[in-house]
Amino acid sequence: MAAEITSFGGVAELSAYRRKLLDLGLIGVDPNGIGFGNVSVRDGSTDNFYITGSATGGMHELTLADCAKVVACDFERNRIRYEGSALPSSESLTHAAIYESDATAGAVIHCHDSKLWEAVLNKAPTTSKTAEYGTPELAYEIMQLFTRTDAQSRKIVVMAGHEAGFLTFGKDLEEAFVVLIRERKKIYG
Repeated sequence: MAAEITSFGGVAELSAYRRKLLDLGLIGVDPNGIGFGNVSVRDGSTDNFYITGSATGGMHELTLADCAKVVACDFERNRIRYEGSALPSSESLTHAAIYESDATAGAVIHCHDSKLWEAVLNKAPTTSKTAEYGTPELAYEIMQLFTRTDAQSRKIVVMAGHEAGFLTFGKDLEEAFVVLIRERKKIYG
């Protein structure tokens, strides 16, 4: 059993941004009952981060028990170590790849929007179609995007192998959300 999370001062903010994303339909539960989308926040200046738990996509309010604290990642073995009672999102390695690649990133949003995804696919930094979600291959591709594209300055990564999926990030949740809204305004006006 993983150690419990004793405190996380940012859970209210994480829940508030998650609720905004849910209200916009960018995270949630698909018609098959599968949750999609997740949000994470770095734990200060460490490589640890708090991420919304697996199967929480449709929840309107999050509590500390609905989050996991990722304390170690092994990309090669596709493993993470975490604290908390919630299972961390299957996208935890993807979030870890952003934090490892950008020391200034303090928050990551992974959401779905088919229209926006189609508009930015291969126009913004994009992973290959063969790199499937939640895999080490995707994490490695994201890290490569930081070395060969403008991912760090654009603060968006498109996941070609995860239909409708993309990531925005920033120094905090506010900036990651602003990047997302800016990209949506280009499409939706």
